[in-house]
Amino acid sequence: MSLLCKRRRSGTTVVETAFVLPVFLVFILSLVEFANALMVNNVLRSATRAGARLGATEGQTTSDVEGYVREVLGGAIDVDLAEIMVKNAGVYDSGSSVPTTHAEIEGLPDIEVADAEARQLFLVRARIAYNDIALVPMSFMNGVVLQGQSFIRHE
Repeated sequence: MSLLCKRRRSGTTVVETAFVLPVFLVFILSLVEFANALMVNNVLRSATRAGARLGATEGQTTSDVEGYVREVLGGAIDVDLAEIMVKNAGVYDSGSSVPTTHAEIEGLPDIEVADAEARQLFLVRARIAYNDIALVPMSFMNGVVLQGQSFIRHE
């Protein structure tokens, strides 16, 4: 009797594996992809913070700041795909309305940090499209942008 039951169940492991394995692999690849996106987002924030600290010191130029941010980012992403900007954030010091959306922040005027006055607030921002860094690019993620930014005052 047990031999008969064993013969009837001989293919169940293969069938169960065929159902479970694709779901399991999608789950694992999703975790890896999410971890990669988080890592890139952290690198963007860290690079902009380091670039802002560099730009806050006397004698540095905007191109020095952008170059340093690209150097820090180079270990994690293709820096040619990243957009790096240094903006005058003095509008946040005035009593007028301040930019709140990404488009308004990116619309701030550019600044040359070498010419910035003492205590001048400026912004270093880096952004890259998610599909440019994705291990497995997905069409439904078009338009998703990873970014980091840092505000700092010039010394």
